[in-house]
Amino acid sequence: MELPVDFNIKANLAYLERNKKECMFEVKNEIITRVIVLREMRALVQIQVNERNQMIVKFLGDLKPHKQTELAEVVRYIREWFDLDRDLAPFYAMANTDPLLKEPVQEFYGLRVIGVPDLFEALCWGVLGQQINLAFAYTLKRQFVEKFGDSIEWNGRNYWIFPTYEQIAQLTPADLADIKMTLKKSEYIIGIAQLMANGELTKEKLSRIENLKEAEKSLTNIRGIGPWTANYVLMRCLRFTSAYPIDDVGLHNAIKHLTGSEKKPSKEELLKLSLKWANWQAYATFYLWRVLY
Repeated sequence: MELPVDFNIKANLAYLERNKKECMFEVKNEIITRVIVLREMRALVQIQVNERNQMIVKFLGDLKPHKQTELAEVVRYIREWFDLDRDLAPFYAMANTDPLLKEPVQEFYGLRVIGVPDLFEALCWGVLGQQINLAFAYTLKRQFVEKFGDSIEWNGRNYWIFPTYEQIAQLTPADLADIKMTLKKSEYIIGIAQLMANGELTKEKLSRIENLKEAEKSLTNIRGIGPWTANYVLMRCLRFTSAYPIDDVGLHNAIKHLTGSEKKPSKEELLKLSLKWANWQAYATFYLWRVLY
């Protein structure tokens, strides 16, 4: 698979390896191993990049696509995961003249906004991460996935598959009681799963909404999803490059760190910054997060 000239696998691997509690993939010797689930198909793949900046995908065991259409879906999933079809030249041109972004884009040049292509996984990750630190969010995700998810064993290791919304829709909050999340979060996740199970909430429907504010409103109308979670999902799953989680503590801390300020930026300051980042707020946020996380 040919990669954009500005894609740097080392920058992306460093992001993927930042938390050892990640349970959806493994990175070892610059090779990513994970399960890709597409409709009824499961494929255990290894992904690496060669010296010519080409991405090589290897299928492990018997879990491999047999049809050309299935192979194309796996390629499409990986391209979406790494946002490979995005032309970042305009973002880099803007960022290199921006006092706040100039240093992060030089340090992490070649990094893409790593996505969460599955809508249910993205929504769950957003809900789990509400008002807690990143390390604890990863702990909750691992507990949730290992309790309710499926896995494929390869060479003595389990490679986990995120629980399906069909499965979670049938649960009650009591079923999630031994996961250290709040009762409200359990209710939110089950409620989201039920909306998806009955077809009210789908990635296809949301993808047809071209206006950011309309898409945000569609998500915030769902119980448990506020502006932060909505913009997180719009950024990581639905690929709105103008999504802007303005209330994000990590964003505030990164800006404080880079400016040497002792207080967090005001909403007015954040909105003023975003004017310079027009249409690239998601990438600006992602690079600023990377300064600290």
